[in-house]
Amino acid sequence: MLFFYKILINFVFLLSPLIIIYRIIKNKEDKIRFKEKLCFFSKKKSKGELIWFHGASVGELRSIVPLLEKFNHNKNISQILVTSNTLSSSRIMKKIRLKKVIHQFFPIDTNLLSNKFLNYWQPSLAIFIDSEIWPNTLSNLKKKNIPTVLINGRITKKTFKKWLYFKNFSKEIFSKINLCLSSSIESKNYLKKLGVNNVKYFGNLKFSQSENDKTDFDNNLRKFFNKKKIWCASSTHNGEEMVCGTVHQKLKKKYQNLITIIIPRHVDRVNSIKDQLVRLDLKVHMDEPKKKLSDDIDIYLVNTYGKTKLFYNLCKNVFLGGSLIDHGGQNPLEATRFGCNILHGPSISNFREIYLFLKKNRVSTQIKNQLELTKTLNSFFLKKKNSDKIKKKLNLIGKMILNKTYKEINLLNKDEIKKT
Repeated sequence: MLFFYKILINFVFLLSPLIIIYRIIKNKEDKIRFKEKLCFFSKKKSKGELIWFHGASVGELRSIVPLLEKFNHNKNISQILVTSNTLSSSRIMKKIRLKKVIHQFFPIDTNLLSNKFLNYWQPSLAIFIDSEIWPNTLSNLKKKNIPTVLINGRITKKTFKKWLYFKNFSKEIFSKINLCLSSSIESKNYLKKLGVNNVKYFGNLKFSQSENDKTDFDNNLRKFFNKKKIWCASSTHNGEEMVCGTVHQKLKKKYQNLITIIIPRHVDRVNSIKDQLVRLDLKVHMDEPKKKLSDDIDIYLVNTYGKTKLFYNLCKNVFLGGSLIDHGGQNPLEATRFGCNILHGPSISNFREIYLFLKKNRVSTQIKNQLELTKTLNSFFLKKKNSDKIKKKLNLIGKMILNKTYKEINLLNKDEIKKT
């Protein structure tokens, strides 16, 4: 099966110029840095020990920021390389101001490029996040005796069944992982069955929190929102914005000063979202703090990455998207840390254990449709903000998971250094 994978990925490599050109036209690729995917690096390796983190996109990279902060303080590490696949994730990395951290795009997983990448960066440790499994890269890491860790390892039931169709192949690939720290007990069991020998579970790393979280907000904007009745729809996907727009129309009949803040999961969709909402006869304001705000706007549409915390700090009630469509939901913990009530649809398979925890602590509510979202928001508008108890509880859990994760990775890294 690995042989067929190599043929397929080489075919993708041959088509990559056309794919990249198409993605540049669609504004999904960096016009200059795309060359990193072909191993033309824009950063240099410094002398000393380098550890490497790889995550697919925004969510994965955000989840490791607290871990990056800890490794940034580690005197034995000279450089921390972070790779990802998407343009949006590179923009997030620009906002992470850590001296030792650099970002590059992950190369196409051919044997040739994988070897070139590893020979250039020479990591002492490779750390993959969530469900990032790249056969050629894992094989070459094993050949070069570079230990591999999968953190916050996640395998859904659906993905597990797909891997089982290629049982021998999955065992060959997953057995190359030296250590896996799973995101849930369910994933721990699946990963063991797929061939990972050393699997541990401490909790979901997404419970951890950055030590440098800031919520500086434009004073004029804050004053404007403080005079309004507001709620936030965050990480929304196609179709959910129209639901939120209709909910706004219904609630506006009762709350004349209502503003709905919409933060789409992919900001490149903002223009099409705006067009849809305008067709509902709603007044939409794009997130441009210097642009004068009209007092009668309906929708405040956020068109940049990295601002969710600012708006969570203002809102009492947040609807988490990707849950009214068949997507699996988005991470609700960030909003919960600011004491927000969490609303979500039935599709939450990506964060099932987290939502169970929130439900148990009475800070999340499931809604099935537009009508239920309208009714629940109406009832929440009458309630006071959540207490600080849940915030403190999340903080303690997050610190415990972060410290144990850091300790396990550090132990493995030290053991491997002793062997060399």
